[in-house]
Amino acid sequence: MEQDKKSLFGRIWYSIVRSPVYPGTDRERKWAAFENLIFHVHPRKVPEQTLKFTLTWGLGGMSLVLVLLQVLTGILLLFVYEPSPDQAYRSILSLQNDIPFGQFIRNIHHWSANILVIVVFFHLLRVFFTGAFHDIRQFNWIIGLFLFFCVLLSNFTGYLLPWDQLAFWAITICTSMVEYIPFVGHWLQKLMRGGAEIGSVTLSIFFALHIAVTPVFLLSLLPFHFWRVRKAGGVVMPRLSNESSEKKIEYVSTIPNLILREAIVALVLVAFVFMYSVLFNAPLEAQANPGMSPNPAKAPWYFLGIQELLLHFHPLFAVVIIPFSLIVMSFLLPYLKYDMQVPGIWFISEKGRQMGRVSAVVAVIFTSLLIVIDEFMIDFASWMPGLPTEITNGLIPFFIVVAALYSFYKIMQKRYNASNAETFQSLITFLTVSFFILTAVGIWFRGEGMALSWPWNLI
Repeated sequence: MEQDKKSLFGRIWYSIVRSPVYPGTDRERKWAAFENLIFHVHPRKVPEQTLKFTLTWGLGGMSLVLVLLQVLTGILLLFVYEPSPDQAYRSILSLQNDIPFGQFIRNIHHWSANILVIVVFFHLLRVFFTGAFHDIRQFNWIIGLFLFFCVLLSNFTGYLLPWDQLAFWAITICTSMVEYIPFVGHWLQKLMRGGAEIGSVTLSIFFALHIAVTPVFLLSLLPFHFWRVRKAGGVVMPRLSNESSEKKIEYVSTIPNLILREAIVALVLVAFVFMYSVLFNAPLEAQANPGMSPNPAKAPWYFLGIQELLLHFHPLFAVVIIPFSLIVMSFLLPYLKYDMQVPGIWFISEKGRQMGRVSAVVAVIFTSLLIVIDEFMIDFASWMPGLPTEITNGLIPFFIVVAALYSFYKIMQKRYNASNAETFQSLITFLTVSFFILTAVGIWFRGEGMALSWPWNLI
């Protein structure tokens, strides 16, 4: 403990918290209870190497802070919101115009929800690219995926609740995609909508899912997720592949070294969300009108990558085969055989980092070119009029993309004389960046009729 006092964080902590505590006082008992709570989440001591901010970027803690913001602001919104098509939009207007700080509370809820999707996704990427999903941490990766899907479901169900044009038609687009799932698509679409069309039953279903079902799953899985991290010894410790297993590991006390860092990150994040919520209002368009579709009608931004795929592939491939293949691969990632496991090191090695940079650049160029070429030059359906669209717009382009990915894998492996783990990691980098490009094109480069257009022409 005396050694901890020598660090900057230790001196700050002891000057603020520890010095006024006297044995036998009520404050000491409260402090002991606080320590017990902390040590249920964190080990008493952590390796000093794991405190480096660039190892985790604080993404796990940020996710928890954003979830708590969602819960607190969501409870406040429930005092005003009325889940019916006749009253939902009016209640949002009343919240924004008649209730003190109502607009601010809604802004926090809206922006923290969107930021949460980004933070959790980057947290998953961080876990993968630092090799923090091997051995004892395998199942925690699976829990993390379920948490990510809960976050997506929470955002998706909450998207409809304002009942404005933006929300109504975005959910219409998304639920229409579900119909392309073989055998159960039409049934699943009716189940989600509560009928053939989006209406009052749909709003009730989404409201129940948003305020009850997803929070229960999310708040149940989160403690289990943190407990698994705790049982694994905390954050994965950086270890070089040639490092001696007998090298001494320096441990420091969790309090104050880790806790103060987490508190600082949390405060900075909350300050950012509050500042952003002051500067930018959550969008609210005209009240939902089922008879007048906006042009273009877009899905929520986190599903625009899939909507972009629909413009280039047959719906069976864009909505079912490609997304489900990626989901299955995500669940299998920790259980594949890797010829290199270097926990805590970004991209395994310097070679892996170089391959990652090359993969990202190639993905930007390759994906952008394919979008432009498919938009203006290629039309397999007109070239092969006798074949069904499942082949001309589905199987053929899908086969071309898979062949290109396989060729990329082999070329990278041979060019860098890389291990299978390093090469596979570069392939995941390629796929991730490609999805970012598809999403960015859907957000900023699609205008009327979903035609390609420069962003400044869409303003």
